[in-house]
Amino acid sequence: MVSCCTITSFLCLLAGNLVGTGAVLAYLLTITPTGAIWMSAVLVFAYTVAGGLYSVAYTDVLQAAVGWLGCMTLAFYSIKNEKITAPPPSIGFPSYKYPDDTTCEMYDGVPCENDVTACCYNTDKWCPSDNKCFYDNGAYPFGDQSHFTDQMTNAYSLTPFPNAVVFNWANIFVLAFGNLAALDFQARCMASKTAKIATIGCAIAGCLTFIVGIPFAYLGSITRVYYGPDSARASFETDSCHIGLGLPTCAMWLPDQDGFLKYLTNEVPSFLGTWCLIGIVASSMSTCDGAILAMGTVFSHNILRNAGYFFPYISQDFIEEENLITVARIISVPFTIASAVIATLYRSSHSLGATGYLLIVAFDIVLASVVVPLFGCFYTKKPSSLAAFCSIVTGILARVILEFTLPKDGYLLMPFDGHEFLDYGAAASTAFPTFFDVPTERHWDPSVEGEQCEQSRYNDWTGIDSLAAPIVALIVFVFVQWLERDKPFFTFAKDGIMVGYLKEGQVGYDPEVRNSARSESNAQEKEDHARVDEVDNVMDDVR
Repeated sequence: MVSCCTITSFLCLLAGNLVGTGAVLAYLLTITPTGAIWMSAVLVFAYTVAGGLYSVAYTDVLQAAVGWLGCMTLAFYSIKNEKITAPPPSIGFPSYKYPDDTTCEMYDGVPCENDVTACCYNTDKWCPSDNKCFYDNGAYPFGDQSHFTDQMTNAYSLTPFPNAVVFNWANIFVLAFGNLAALDFQARCMASKTAKIATIGCAIAGCLTFIVGIPFAYLGSITRVYYGPDSARASFETDSCHIGLGLPTCAMWLPDQDGFLKYLTNEVPSFLGTWCLIGIVASSMSTCDGAILAMGTVFSHNILRNAGYFFPYISQDFIEEENLITVARIISVPFTIASAVIATLYRSSHSLGATGYLLIVAFDIVLASVVVPLFGCFYTKKPSSLAAFCSIVTGILARVILEFTLPKDGYLLMPFDGHEFLDYGAAASTAFPTFFDVPTERHWDPSVEGEQCEQSRYNDWTGIDSLAAPIVALIVFVFVQWLERDKPFFTFAKDGIMVGYLKEGQVGYDPEVRNSARSESNAQEKEDHARVDEVDNVMDDVR
């Protein structure tokens, strides 16, 4: 059951990374996103299946070194050299009123014609003629920021715009704890020579995540300078209104999905932009190869190897190491195809974008199902197998039920009070917003009958389901564990599938049988290492 959950999770993880890689290739090669996704799938599948864990390890080292360095170099270059790292207050347009004296002084504003107490756009300075006019869309009256210090604690930190604070916290929780059960993470830890090396590797990787990720995140605000709502390249959806923004009729900004790629290819030195793009693709490819390898290995070694206990007609002679390796390679084909199909279908069907959505779904699956039993195994002296089983089933059921019962409108915003959490409505009036310098009677009055802006409140509880499912699973695990505090409801056969997983103190535990199972496992491991060494020697001779 755990294997099925983790494989399902990694189908989504692989699909999300194929979408990301495909987006870059589609933009650079001017091909369709679908073609780019399948091209990415074929390339990563080829070298993963050909080399196995060794190819993944060697290519990941190279990809990480090149990718991290490229992304960091571009991030620090942009932060240091960009004169504007976030959209400044809007300069406006003819007849535009500035919201405060600071913005007025910044752009040498002049007294307004109709409201002499207000400060307006300086037409003589900024727009002396039609062919020499400097203006924007007035999208940032007070400017934007590269980061907001209270964005994770205050739902209104982005006023007048909404802040998805609940969804952001849910994402952090899902990615942080769900990733503990990720197959590639587990594989890399288990492949370490010692537990200490695995611990040190995890600590170093965590630090590198902050070192690379935080500076790179600043590029989002820099991209908005060039491709945001106040840029000359912005596109909008017309005939909408918003009372919180004081707009009786306006155009809702449509973010450019290729904005960041355009920034890398048009606004920074070509060498740095190319280096960063290589780093992005390398990062996605390194995750893809690990996902393909992990799914094939788990299917062959965890599912097929134990299939004989449930399906007696499967010969034990068939379940040998060489056959399992072959099966792992063969089964990787349908797994890769399935992920590519998912990537193709979901690449643009979610407001998060398919890459972000699928990555969150991947870790959401394992968080709801197997993370609680994983903690229970390590932090419970005598973990109950029945508690683990019930926890997995309950977590899955809770997650599926909440997915289809909680309100979700696709905007990922909880229904908080305030104008910030109202969706755009249809155009309400032809009158002017109050920040236009026109006679008062021509300004929009939303209290007038027939001039109201009809808006609905955002109502999306996405994230609550992700947090609730593991909590329900934890409650069930603790309850069943307590019920079995004296003795289990059932015991496992001494020659059954669970013999190697029982701990001392559990009913059915037999140290001789367990040691025998361990000896067989160690013997098989030594044989595998001997086979790998033999292959390495042959390759050395060939070279």
